[in-house]
Amino acid sequence: MSLQIEASAYDFPHDGNLTPANTALVVIDMQVDFCGVGGLSTVSGTDLPMMREPIEPIQRVLAAARAVGMPVVYTREGHRPDGSDLTAVKQFRSRLGGAGVGDPSPIGRILIRGEPGHAIIPELRPFPEDVIFDKVGSGCFYGTEMEHVLRNRGIRNLIFTGVTTECCVHTSIREASDRGFDNLLLADCTAAVTRELKEAALNMIRNPLTLFGTVGTSEALIRALARRPVC
Repeated sequence: MSLQIEASAYDFPHDGNLTPANTALVVIDMQVDFCGVGGLSTVSGTDLPMMREPIEPIQRVLAAARAVGMPVVYTREGHRPDGSDLTAVKQFRSRLGGAGVGDPSPIGRILIRGEPGHAIIPELRPFPEDVIFDKVGSGCFYGTEMEHVLRNRGIRNLIFTGVTTECCVHTSIREASDRGFDNLLLADCTAAVTRELKEAALNMIRNPLTLFGTVGTSEALIRALARRPVC
C-alpha cells in the first residue's frame, strides 16, 4: 500500500512509499534558549510566544510518529564552554541580533553546552531511544554524524520541524536536499523570528524551481499515519 502525506509542491514522499523504516522525524533546535523564558530569545527581544507556537503541533506529531515506530532525531545548537569551537565572526554576527553566543542571560551563558538554555524544552523532552546531535552551525549535517546514522538505518525521507524556519531549519533542509533525501517541512511545526521571514522560507521550499522539498502540516501527517495498515 502506498502512503503519502498531502503537501505543496508535491505529496510526500515523491515515490509514495512512506514507512516508519525509511522515514525519520527531525526536531531542529527546540531549545530553551530559543523557545523558553530567560534565554537568548528573552535577551534579544524576540517574540517568544511566536517562537513557542510550534510546541503543541510538534507534540502531536511526535506522538503520531512514535505510535508507528518512526525514529525521532533531535538537534541542539551550542558551543563548548571554553569557546574553542566558536568563531569570532559567528559571535560578532550573533550580537547584532541583541544576544551573543556565550554572553550571559538570566539562565546562563547563551548557546553553551551544559547550560540550561542549551537543553531541549521540557515540553518536547527526548525519549531515551531518540538520537540527539549537537551542532556548532546552522545545518544539522555540518560537523555531525547525522548522515552516517541515517544512512546506516536506511532512512531516505526526512520530516522537519523546529526553529528557526529561515535559519537552522532552512539550512538543514538544503543540506539534506544536496545529500539526496526527500524532505517535508511541517509549516505549523516551525517558527521564525518574524512571520515575513517564515513565509518567505516556506515559499522557497515549496516552490518547484528551488527543489529543496515540499511543505505540509501536522494534521496532514497525522491523517496519513492513521491510514497506515496495521502489520
